Amino acid sequence: MLRIVGLTVAAVVLVGCAGPEHVSFPTQDGGVVHADMYGNGDHGVVLAHGGRFNKESWAKQAQRLAKAGFRALAIDFRGRGQSQGGPQITSPDDVHFDVLAAVRYLHEIGAKTVSVVGGSFGGWAAAQAAVEAKEGEIDRIVLLAASAIDEPERLKGRKLFITTRDDFSGRGVLRLPEIRDQFERAPDPKQLVILEGSAHAQHILETDQGERLMREILRFLSEP
Repeated sequence: MLRIVGLTVAAVVLVGCAGPEHVSFPTQDGGVVHADMYGNGDHGVVLAHGGRFNKESWAKQAQRLAKAGFRALAIDFRGRGQSQGGPQITSPDDVHFDVLAAVRYLHEIGAKTVSVVGGSFGGWAAAQAAVEAKEGEIDRIVLLAASAIDEPERLKGRKLFITTRDDFSGRGVLRLPEIRDQFERAPDPKQLVILEGSAHAQHILETDQGERLMREILRFLSEP
């Protein structure tokens, strides 16, 4: 297990709260991330929400992951809920610090491996975290219709790209060609799954493709 030296982990548990365990931990730029933790398995999974969502949006999927033996950590990005960035003026590009902090927190509390599932905007943050992470920090990454990735060639770990066939952006541009291009540029090992329909990222979970999506995520995370 990789241990991160020099990062002080501060966890806050809200006692007497039903459901998930509420925790918080610092980011490398002096911010703080608040998150909901489900399960206590040896293999951690960070859940990074899309732009229109928050940590609570992952509740059903996190419970499913916990039932399958994973320790799922659904985070609020800085500016959502109680999470916030560091004392300096921050850029939207700094959100990957929140993912890295969650990954390192799970390692600190005993996870043997840590994977990340990111949807849309959260997928971009997850990808950037995978680029900047130290070797072995992130075991696998699920990029659920991730926003355009800056350097897919530098992604570390096993990768699952997943999207729907007819997902169009707000500008009316089909997302699949760009996602396929990023998949082809990313190093092995990697997989690409294309689902039917037009729902975007976490919205897929609300459609008839939702169960298929969850099965694909569980399959990928569970593969030896």
